[in-house]
Amino acid sequence: MNTINDPGVSWEVLLNETSRRADPIGDEARRLFHGRGHCFAGLEAVNLDAFGTQWMLTLYREISEARVEELREKLLAIAEKCGGEALKSLLVQRRYLPGAPTEVLWGELDPKPVVHEGTARYQLELGKQQNSGLFLDMVRGRHWLSERADGKRVLNLFAYTCAFSVAAMLAGAQRVVNLDMSQRSLQKGWVNHRLSGVDLGRVEFLSHDLFKSWGKLKRKGPFDLVIVDPPSFQRGSFEADRHYQKTVARLPELLAPSAEVLLCLNDPDLGVDFIQQQVADAGAALEFVERIETGPDFPEQDANKGLKTLHYRYRC
Repeated sequence: MNTINDPGVSWEVLLNETSRRADPIGDEARRLFHGRGHCFAGLEAVNLDAFGTQWMLTLYREISEARVEELREKLLAIAEKCGGEALKSLLVQRRYLPGAPTEVLWGELDPKPVVHEGTARYQLELGKQQNSGLFLDMVRGRHWLSERADGKRVLNLFAYTCAFSVAAMLAGAQRVVNLDMSQRSLQKGWVNHRLSGVDLGRVEFLSHDLFKSWGKLKRKGPFDLVIVDPPSFQRGSFEADRHYQKTVARLPELLAPSAEVLLCLNDPDLGVDFIQQQVADAGAALEFVERIETGPDFPEQDANKGLKTLHYRYRC
């Protein structure tokens, strides 16, 4: 196992980035340092996120305990200088270990903090799950949807905890249908809508297998806006190289004239050309409009390795 314990590797860049992004501390969720984009030599296996007043250091390779302790002290010093509320806890998640365990380095863990993104409120889950419940690199995708959702009928496929749905409803969507195989994730989505003050009478939560639900979705359509944000690989439900084209090919059954579609994928081994080829091979009459960039919080040496979020328009 590769270990990051070279004394020549400096924390200086990470600390400078954190100082710049962390002031003031509030209840916002955002990436403070994105090493996984391979833009910072020696720090490719390190990310740092702020989940409100709890910070999580995510390690993708082992770091010696001495280096972790060194970084802990320096991060606490930065947090003490920041305005707003005081830091409540500093966590480390070790993605290189089975189950991606999370440890409290300092303070006291709040396992279900509520964070904000604009007027949206999301309840996270820290300490037990690999993912917090909110993908921070999709913030510009949610903003894109907010700009277009007023009065629209929205379909949110692979909805997870329904952050797209919350964003759409707060922007005035006529209604949103959320579909995900995980009932537990949809229950978290229901909580997120309630926390954000959304009219739940105009939101549906369907715990279904997409590939067995086209008829049901067709009866609920047509839709003006569709979000397709699947996992890159989830055994038994979705594998991008097998299922992406199959999904895209049937989208026209659900689309209103001139509907807009956001096709997403977060797989470092599958680039923009993969999505574009799936669309072409599916013959789905979707016209590429633009790529939605993840923004300065997520610098990428190779844009094909990071999150791909592509805007298409239905040509009917």
